[in-house]
Amino acid sequence: MDKVISTAAEAVADIPDGATLTVGGFGLCGIPSVLINALLEAGATDLEVVSNNAGVDDWGLGLLLGAGRLRRVVASYVGENKEFARQYLSGDLEVELTPQGTLAERMRAGGSGIAAFYTRTGVGTQIAQGGLPWKYDDAGNVIKTSPEKPLMTFETRDGEQEFVLEEAILADFGIIRAWKGDRHGNLVFKDSARNFNPLAAMAGQVTIVEVEELVEPGEIPPNEVHLPGVYVHRVVPLTPEQAAEKRIEKRTVR
Repeated sequence: MDKVISTAAEAVADIPDGATLTVGGFGLCGIPSVLINALLEAGATDLEVVSNNAGVDDWGLGLLLGAGRLRRVVASYVGENKEFARQYLSGDLEVELTPQGTLAERMRAGGSGIAAFYTRTGVGTQIAQGGLPWKYDDAGNVIKTSPEKPLMTFETRDGEQEFVLEEAILADFGIIRAWKGDRHGNLVFKDSARNFNPLAAMAGQVTIVEVEELVEPGEIPPNEVHLPGVYVHRVVPLTPEQAAEKRIEKRTVR
């Protein structure tokens, strides 16, 4: 099945207000910047985004954030975005901070048909006990906090240990970026872009990928496929200029 869509605008046109999206990328590496810009132009608002981080002020998800399009963010790291902090602390944005490995597994579980899983990460902290501030009002008062999560004791090689229950994540749409992909949606990722893009794709009920290099089916050897096309619904080939535009989160010089 040929899944190629000619433009990013067409690929995101049916993402409605209020949708939940899983978004790939690690820092600014491998983020679906062209699809994010198309979504910005499309005007969808009141979005909930699940992503490892929230971009920076002028790139990636930071563009949707700055335009006031995001209602809620589930992420593991948000430290590079001053506008994110402002909106969170002023009550404009709800935020669920999640340990990075737990966030990755919640998305993978969603795409694998696993409703929930137990993990040691977060036991003995507010991750399990609840009470983390999710939302403030405009006066700085906490008005919504994380819930307490179920615990269960399991026998391990180190004896009995407590584990906390974490629920899987499923999103209406997943938007990701791949280094190479074919018309059937089989994908290859490069370096750190592989960290979260496959997981964000798995968790999306409709997954859209922008690919830097589009090839024909069969050109990617089966053993080199990082994500099979069963998880991908729309493929947007990038122009060479779009593929080349990659930002550096923190540029360090000697």
